[in-house]
Amino acid sequence: MQTLVLLGFVGLLAQLINGSLGMGYGITTTTSLLVMGTTPAVASATVNLSQVGSQIASGFAHWRFGNVDWAVVWRYALPAAIGAFVGALLLSRLSTESAAPLMSSILVVLGVYLLARFTFRALPRPRVDRPLRSPFLAPVGLLAGFLNSTGGGGSGPVGTSALLASGRLEPRKVIGSVSVAESAVVIAGSAGFAIGLGMEGINLPWVAVLLLGGLLAAPVAAWLASHVPARMLGSVVGGLIVFTNVRVLMDSTGLTGSPAAVAACYTAVALVWAAAVGWSLRAHLAERRDHRAAASAVEHFAAAEARD
Repeated sequence: MQTLVLLGFVGLLAQLINGSLGMGYGITTTTSLLVMGTTPAVASATVNLSQVGSQIASGFAHWRFGNVDWAVVWRYALPAAIGAFVGALLLSRLSTESAAPLMSSILVVLGVYLLARFTFRALPRPRVDRPLRSPFLAPVGLLAGFLNSTGGGGSGPVGTSALLASGRLEPRKVIGSVSVAESAVVIAGSAGFAIGLGMEGINLPWVAVLLLGGLLAAPVAAWLASHVPARMLGSVVGGLIVFTNVRVLMDSTGLTGSPAAVAACYTAVALVWAAAVGWSLRAHLAERRDHRAAASAVEHFAAAEARD
C-alpha cells in the first residue's frame, strides 16, 4: 500500500513537472521505478501505459488554454510515434544486463542536458515569422519518440528543447503542442511493449496509481506552464535524474567496489547539482528584477506622458 501511495505521488509530481516544462514525466517516473528495482523494459512499458491517460488529459487542458499549434502537432506526432514503437521493440529484446546501463546512460545524458539547459540558458524569444516545417519536425520527432521508449523519457527533453531552441514558436505553444503529440508517442510505445513483452509482465496497479496522479496534476500543470520558474524546476529535476541514475553506471564500470570512489562520485554530483540550482535561483531573481524595472520604467513614462 505504501508503494502505491508513493507511486501516486510520483505520478502527480511528474505530471506537474511535465505540464509546466513540457518534459520530465517519463524520466522522473522511470527513474523512480528503476530505483525500486524494476527492470528497464518493464519500467518504460509501465510509464508509457500510465502516461496514455494523463497525456491525453494534459493535451486537452493545453488546448483549452490555447497552448496548441495543430500544424506543428500533425508534423511532429507521426514520426515521433514511429520512433517510439521501434524503440519499444528494441528495448523489449535486450537482456536486463544490457538494458540497465543503456537506459541509465540515456537518463543521465538527458538529466545533464536538463541541468545545463535550464541552468545556463534562458528561453529564446519566439520568431513567429518563420514557421516550423516538416524537414525540421520529422527527424526531431523520430529521435524524441525513440528515446522516449528506450530511455523511459526523451520526447520532452529532445522535442520541447529543440522546438524552443528554434525560436519559431512561443514557449507555451511549444509545451502544449508537444504535450498533445506525446499522446501518440505513448500509445505507440505502449503498443510496441505489448508486442515485445506482453501485458503479463506489467504491474497494472502501478500503472493505475501513476495514471491517477498524472490525471489530477494535468489541469494544474497546464495552468502553471506560463507561471512556473522554468529555470529553477529544470535544474532541480535534471540534477535529481543524474543523481539517482549514476549508481547503475558505477555498477557497470566496477566503481562500486570502492566506497571512496562511490562517495567521491556522489559528492561531485551533489556539489554540481547544488551549484546549478543556486545559479538558476540567482538568474531567476535577476530576470524578475529586470522585468520589474522595465515595467516600472514603462509606467513612469506613461505617467509623464499623461501629465504632459
